[in-house]
Amino acid sequence: MAQEIERKFLVIGEYKSKAYVCHHISQGYICSESGRTVRVRIRDNEGFLTIKGPSEDGGLSRFEWEKEIPVTEAKQLMKLCNEEKIDKNRYLVKSGDHVFEVDEFFGENEGLVVAEVELKSINDTYDDPGFIGKEVTGDMRYYNSHLMKMPFCKWDK
Repeated sequence: MAQEIERKFLVIGEYKSKAYVCHHISQGYICSESGRTVRVRIRDNEGFLTIKGPSEDGGLSRFEWEKEIPVTEAKQLMKLCNEEKIDKNRYLVKSGDHVFEVDEFFGENEGLVVAEVELKSINDTYDDPGFIGKEVTGDMRYYNSHLMKMPFCKWDK
């Protein structure tokens, strides 16, 4: 089973001009409970089904299983998801040996921009891409499954 190890940051600088690709993503959750999620994602014209386990190491790692599925099936599975959906653009930015995924949210999460970097190990280091701010790894508020239930527009800022 795959173990996802990643760090998450708020974005404070310019990133779009550094991106080598941008994808539109819409996703919904069939299950979104503490310790486990089942997500359906449509990225451009591709479909994915993802299962994630509980966070470990202060939110740094967790089990993740993902399978590409036909986009027609992903669209059908979206009908089983909670009514609330996540809508975002994802920009991919190379920095050293890593790729930062920068998510710019829309809808009720408009104004929120976060960056994630996937690591090979908990102690793996990365090059600062020049646009990351405060680290929010392990802060449940920034999990997509939480943003679906408590969107950014409803936060006390």
